[in-house]
Amino acid sequence: MKQTKPPRGDFSSDSSLDSSSDSPSSLPSAKRRSLLTAAATLPLFTVWSGPARAAEFNYKLATGQSLDQPINARLKQATDRIREASAGRLDIRFFPASQLGSDTDLLTQVRSGGVEFLNIAGSVISTVVPLAAITNVGFTYSDYQQVWSSVDGDLGKLIRAQIDKSGFVSVAKAGDNSFRQISSASKPIKTPADLQGYRIRVPVSPMFTSLFKSLGANPTSINFNELYTALQTKLVDGQENGLVAIDSGKLYEVQKYITQTNHIWDPFWMLGNRRAFAALPEDLKKIVQREFDRAYMEQRGDVEQLNTTLKDQLTKKGIVFETANRDSFRKALSDAGFYKEWRDKFGAAPWAALEAVVGKMS
Repeated sequence: MKQTKPPRGDFSSDSSLDSSSDSPSSLPSAKRRSLLTAAATLPLFTVWSGPARAAEFNYKLATGQSLDQPINARLKQATDRIREASAGRLDIRFFPASQLGSDTDLLTQVRSGGVEFLNIAGSVISTVVPLAAITNVGFTYSDYQQVWSSVDGDLGKLIRAQIDKSGFVSVAKAGDNSFRQISSASKPIKTPADLQGYRIRVPVSPMFTSLFKSLGANPTSINFNELYTALQTKLVDGQENGLVAIDSGKLYEVQKYITQTNHIWDPFWMLGNRRAFAALPEDLKKIVQREFDRAYMEQRGDVEQLNTTLKDQLTKKGIVFETANRDSFRKALSDAGFYKEWRDKFGAAPWAALEAVVGKMS
């Protein structure tokens, strides 16, 4: 395997989320150090040591998220538990921080069988599973209660069914890739008028491009591992991501303002290669699903807790926080036909499942 150094700073989400690892001493709090120790101490290239005896199944799990993001700590714990619970029959080697390629590369590898499991942002998988973008509809969810009611309920079932029809298999519950906020180097973004002609980086996702075009901005799709440089060189004026990604990607070094828009919530999904997952005996499938479900449930709590502490940490690093007028953004999207366009694309049943949780969207 070609060894590549994990790039600097999403996360994507972004996914859409690649960065080099921070040392434990640079993490924002003692609590965060406790949450992320497992990830922060992972070696850059080899994060797995072989079992005492040969496993029946040797699989790979990849992520595009930086080493100090909670998802990696929780997934590493999950692979350890899977190895132990299976008595060494299933060994899953863990490759975080884009060690095996970018998010788009990894999607191809999972489909071909080069990688058996992949943690991926919904915004990224939507390029091959369009319905996954429905959780990204702009200015939809108001809080986490709505989020989890949605993805753990009827809408989540519809999304996972589409994942399963697209050559992958959905292995676990959704994780939390955070509510996303808009950052800027030159001015705060408080209303749609502030986005007119604004060059903003977005993930490689039609939904994100559509959202910001509808608000008058000039969105540019850039992979997260190229984002820091794009901001530093002024290729784009700003970007949008969750606070965890902004902090772990060190984007506060090249941005000044963060407006708390909560404009999009993005999940993490665990994809599996269909043939590899089907090859596992039923008892091993149950172990995999149980431990990955546990990892995502624990990661949800980690992210929600970090979101309450990172604002203070980023303020100390020079970031100025602003509050958005969410009603003005939603009205602008409605006037531009954004909601109607995406309701027509997703279809009546998924849209009804979304509105059953968040209320009617005009």
